[in-house]
Amino acid sequence: MSHDADVVVAGGGPVGLMLACELALADVTVVVLERLTEVDTTIKAGAINSPSAEALYRRGMLPDLMEVQRAAFEKFSAFMRQRGAAGASQVKAPPKFAGHFAGIMLRGDLLDESDPDFGTSGPAGDLGLIPQEALERLLAARAAELGVELRRGVTLTGFDAEEDGVHVHTSDGSLRTGWLVGCDGGRSAVRRLGGFPFPGTAPEITGHQAIVELTGADALGVGWNWTATGTYVHGPMPGRILTVEFDGPPADRSAPVTAEELQAALRHVSGVPDVTITKVHSATRFTDNARQVPDYRSGRVLLAGDAAHVHSPFGGQGLNLGLGDAMNLGWKLAATVKGRAPEGLLDTYTTERHPLGAWVLEWTRAQVALMRPESHTRALRKVIAELTGTVDATTFFAKKISGVWQRYDLPGDHPLTGGSAPDLELSDGTRLADHLRGGHALLLDLADDPEVRKRAAGYGDRVRLHTAGCPQRPGLTGLLVRPDGCTAWAADAGDTPDGLDAALLRWFGGPDTAAA
Repeated sequence: MSHDADVVVAGGGPVGLMLACELALADVTVVVLERLTEVDTTIKAGAINSPSAEALYRRGMLPDLMEVQRAAFEKFSAFMRQRGAAGASQVKAPPKFAGHFAGIMLRGDLLDESDPDFGTSGPAGDLGLIPQEALERLLAARAAELGVELRRGVTLTGFDAEEDGVHVHTSDGSLRTGWLVGCDGGRSAVRRLGGFPFPGTAPEITGHQAIVELTGADALGVGWNWTATGTYVHGPMPGRILTVEFDGPPADRSAPVTAEELQAALRHVSGVPDVTITKVHSATRFTDNARQVPDYRSGRVLLAGDAAHVHSPFGGQGLNLGLGDAMNLGWKLAATVKGRAPEGLLDTYTTERHPLGAWVLEWTRAQVALMRPESHTRALRKVIAELTGTVDATTFFAKKISGVWQRYDLPGDHPLTGGSAPDLELSDGTRLADHLRGGHALLLDLADDPEVRKRAAGYGDRVRLHTAGCPQRPGLTGLLVRPDGCTAWAADAGDTPDGLDAALLRWFGGPDTAAA
């Protein structure tokens, strides 16, 4: 089958755009199909975690993201000034924030920042408050710069998967591709049409999140509030509200969200009868439907992001989980398209990402259970709140929320293997992240070892070699970093580089004999 594009990505949100950018870095031709004609302005995720921040930083996007975060902080400050001007209570500045679990705030002053899992992100450690809409705009601009074709206002209507490619049918015609990836959200057409099983647990809540104009807001509490009828959040941006009612899922999730519906939900869970919504700028419904496909791949069709797993938004894990999928899949699919992938490489996408998706589903289910408005849950919430008043518990929850604990089960016993590569400061004035911008793997020779350099011969652009010292980690002698930032091999002084051969072969195949 001749192809109009190497890969078609269904869905032009942050996950689909991130994947498209990763593929384009490897000179893979990509067409992204997006049903919306403009960037989605619906209020969604408001922050990114450490793995997402590191991934974006490694691709050179830090300056733009820092500007986005500055604007977000200004909105938070405006909300606090607005509350103060209205004479409302609870206007004092919050303590240093370390995240939350089911709305139970974690105090940053109780965080053990000496924990070895913290402090390895470099400048990316300063990123966090990045709204999804702003991230989508930045990724769309980056995709355009990389030559990705983004077709807006185009819907995938069907596809025929064959042994040598996929024939994709759309609302404006059809195209042929080698691979199809569904990044088309929780109601994924690719998942449905591809016949992917989607087991999980049914929803028990109806949630709303919105940016509105309202009166009577001075009677609302700031932040997370629990009542006898549910949970609501007010802030941290002007007009931002969130409500959770435990009376089952909405009757029709596709119906437009009205001001009347939002107002009724807010009055119900807050107990404030006079709060009135006068205008809706952005609104969405959500539930705690928690499901995951058993395998993210079926032949030449793959899934990523919400197309592969859905869950409640509590803890802000969904966007980050999807971006992680895109980073993991991008370089593996590119190597497969280019015919240079070792046997079984693409299968490791499900092997590595499925356990993290399963963890997120359990993490969000636990939060829903802890938010139920009944006496036994309230008692348990008090116990968890007491625990989070300790250094150990705060550090535990913060590590889970931030994602710094995440690692893949890879061969090798070095403590860095399988985890995100630390952003080392090198003796030549560069940082590790500077060498990952092009989406290549990196073999870092930190001890000027000819044996390490010998093993890198013949890989060319598949594995970039860089020799430099690392004064802050003098015992570390070598590091092999995959294109997604994962440490595939590491060695300390006294170790032999024997494991390096196996890691290179496993992830990048054998060297080119002539070049070697």
